[in-house]
Amino acid sequence: MKTLYLLRHAKSSWDNPELKDFERPLSDRGIGDVPIMAGRFRKTHPDLDCIICSPAIRAKSTARLFAKQMGFPRDDITSNPELYFAGANMFLKAARLVDETCESAMLVGHNPAITDFANSMAESDIDNIPTSGLVELSLAIESWADVALGEATLVNFDYPKKSD
Repeated sequence: MKTLYLLRHAKSSWDNPELKDFERPLSDRGIGDVPIMAGRFRKTHPDLDCIICSPAIRAKSTARLFAKQMGFPRDDITSNPELYFAGANMFLKAARLVDETCESAMLVGHNPAITDFANSMAESDIDNIPTSGLVELSLAIESWADVALGEATLVNFDYPKKSD
């Protein structure tokens, strides 16, 4: 049994229109939302085996802030260039490449791909994973190489403005 977490990057800043999309930093709201989400996550998920993120500044910053709140070593965060403007198939490829020593993995990426991938994995109908939104998927597999679309169970879908 494996667990896959999908985290959409936090809200980014559009203050500097000169920046390329890849270089946009997090907004103040984004910086504030990540600790909230990590705190909720940590209450029920004290361990996380790996974090793989898009190399875009906003995704890397989100992954680093989340890792800090979890006590996860920043140097252990892996960047996968295929998660930047990736389609659902690239998320699938990234999930299949997770190290076999990991029982749980988190992919940090962008919309619309992350919402499409979550829906394809669990045959769910999530309209939109908002910024800092987090999806938990349970996979009845022994090897990450066996990850397949339509074979996951949606366990949880959380986001900063969700009321309990």
